[in-house]
Amino acid sequence: MPNALIIFDSYFGNTEQIARAIGEGIGSGAYVMILKAGDVTPEQLQDANILVVGSPTRAFRPSPAIAAFLKRIPPKGLAGVRVAAFDTGIPLEDAPFRLLRLMMKLFGYAAAPIAKKLVSKGGELALPPEGFFVGDTKGPLKEGEVERAREWGRRVMGI
Repeated sequence: MPNALIIFDSYFGNTEQIARAIGEGIGSGAYVMILKAGDVTPEQLQDANILVVGSPTRAFRPSPAIAAFLKRIPPKGLAGVRVAAFDTGIPLEDAPFRLLRLMMKLFGYAAAPIAKKLVSKGGELALPPEGFFVGDTKGPLKEGEVERAREWGRRVMGI
């Protein structure tokens, strides 16, 4: 049975809710551990066959805790590991200012740079990066996002 490790950072609880829903989706086919980025030990990372990393989008990139976690992974430290990345943020169409929408189009969300870093560390991308949406900076999650996260977790497992 695969060992799945889901690493997240969360400011207002939304990204944690998504991480837990992804874990539920993965759960039927794997042993799942869900941890905040600062709580991961090197041993836990070594035992993972599947690694999912998620962050709220902060200034168009992952949170500092997720960036620090990714930096700690040694080169080729994810060889043979299926990896996936997700983020939370407001949808482009909900951005309150035209300039912000333009910047969001140009600079994007946190999941793509997370996925790029996971692959650069030797991981095998299971799915394209995914974004889950909140209604405002502090949330709540948009309707249906928890269910969508569960389904995405099943797809990470290939179910």
